[in-house]
Amino acid sequence: MNALIDAAMTYSRSVLTAFFVVIVTGVIAYVSIPKENNPDIVIPNIFVQVIHEGISPEDAERLLIKPLEVYLRGVDGLKEMRATAQEGAANLTLEFEAGFDANQALIDVRDKVDLARAKLPSEAEEPVVREININEQPVVVVNLLSDMPERSLVGLARSLRDDIESLPGILEANLRGDREELIEVIINPALLESYNISQTQLVNSVLRNNRVVAAGTLDTGRGRFSVKVPGLFETARDVLSLPVKVDGDAVVTLADVTEIRRTFKDRFSYARIGDRKVISIEVVKRSGFNLIEAVEATKKVVAEDRQQWPENVAVTYAFDQSEDLKEGLASLQNSVISAILLVAIVVVAALGARAAGLVGVAIPTSFLFGFLIMDMMGLSINQVILFGLILAVGLLVDGAIVVTEYADRKMAEGLDKRDAYSQAAKRMAWPIPPRRQPP
Repeated sequence: MNALIDAAMTYSRSVLTAFFVVIVTGVIAYVSIPKENNPDIVIPNIFVQVIHEGISPEDAERLLIKPLEVYLRGVDGLKEMRATAQEGAANLTLEFEAGFDANQALIDVRDKVDLARAKLPSEAEEPVVREININEQPVVVVNLLSDMPERSLVGLARSLRDDIESLPGILEANLRGDREELIEVIINPALLESYNISQTQLVNSVLRNNRVVAAGTLDTGRGRFSVKVPGLFETARDVLSLPVKVDGDAVVTLADVTEIRRTFKDRFSYARIGDRKVISIEVVKRSGFNLIEAVEATKKVVAEDRQQWPENVAVTYAFDQSEDLKEGLASLQNSVISAILLVAIVVVAALGARAAGLVGVAIPTSFLFGFLIMDMMGLSINQVILFGLILAVGLLVDGAIVVTEYADRKMAEGLDKRDAYSQAAKRMAWPIPPRRQPP
C-alpha cells in the first residue's frame, strides 16, 4: 500500500488525468447502467404446467402427473419435486441444488417433458416449462376503462399489447380481465328430428371437417411437394355452410338446424377499478434492461395508440415500479449532496477551504468509480445497491475527514504539503493499531 501511495505522489499528473477520466466515464456509466427494483436472483426452481380442460384432479394425477414424474425424476441436480393436481390442470415444481446451471437445467427439463409428451392424453395442451424468476414481475400495469362493448375494448387491448411487446426492453405483456372469443352453436332438437339427424351425426360432421388432412406428396418429375386439404374453420360463414346431411341435390347445413352466434368463454378472472370493469395489461421487462426506460417506453406507446381511440376510453397506471426506483435514486443523490454540504461546512469551519474541497471531491468520485466498476461487471443499480451506497456515505466521510485532519496537523508542524498528505494516506490506509501506554 505504501508503494502505491508513493507512486501516486510521484506521478501526480497521471493520477489527476486518471481522476478526470474516472469522473467522465463514471457519469456515462451511471446514465447507461440498467436500473432495476430488485437484484437478479436465480431461484433454483423450474415450473411445469399441463392444461387439460375438464379433467378432474384425480385423473390429472393419474394421466398427467405420473407420466411426467417418471421422466423428470432423472434430471441431473434435482433436489425435490412437488406436484399439484387440480381441475383442468397439473402443476409440477422442480427444486434444484444450490449453484445449479439454470440454462442447462431448463434444457434438460424441456427434453424430459418432450419425451413424456407421448404418454399424455392427446386432448392435453402443450406443456409449459418456465424458470421461476423474481424479476419476471410486472413493472407496470396498464388499465383500460370504458363503457364501450366488451368486444371492442378487448380488440383495443390486444392491439396495444402487441405494440408493447414489440419494444426491445419488454419480455411480455399479459392481458387480465379479457375473455377468449368463440362461436356458440345452439342445437334445435325439433329441427334435428325433422331432418332425421342425430346429435352424434351432427357433432361428428363438425369434428371431421375442422382439421387439416394430409394427402401425401405429388411428384412432378422435377420435384416433389406435399399436398394437404385445408379444412379449418376461419370465419363464421365456414361454420354456417358446413354440410351435415346430403340427400340427392338437397343439402342440410349446420345453419339449417342450429343457431350460431358470437360470444365469449366463461369468465375465470376479473379486473376492476372500483365498480368499473377494466382490461389490464401486465408489462414484464427483459432481464438486464433499464426499468425506468422500459416503463417510459411503454407509456409512450400507450400515448401514441390512445390518439386513435374513442374519447370514452380512459387509461390509468398501477404498480408502477419505476416510481419507487426514482425515489430511491433521488434519495441516494440527496444523501450524497447533503453529506458533501454538511461535511464541507464542518471541515471549512475546522480545517479550512482546501481540506473541505478535498473531502467534497472524494465522495462523488468514489461513487462514480463504483458505478464504472458495476457497469464493467454487468451489474445493475437496484434497491440493495442503493442501500449499500447510502450506507457507504458515512464511511467515505469519515475516511476523508481523518486523512485531511492528519495532513493538516502535519502541515501545522511545518511539514511540506506533499509529504504531509503522503504520511496521512500511509498512516490512515489501514486501521490504526492501538498504542502502548507508557508505564
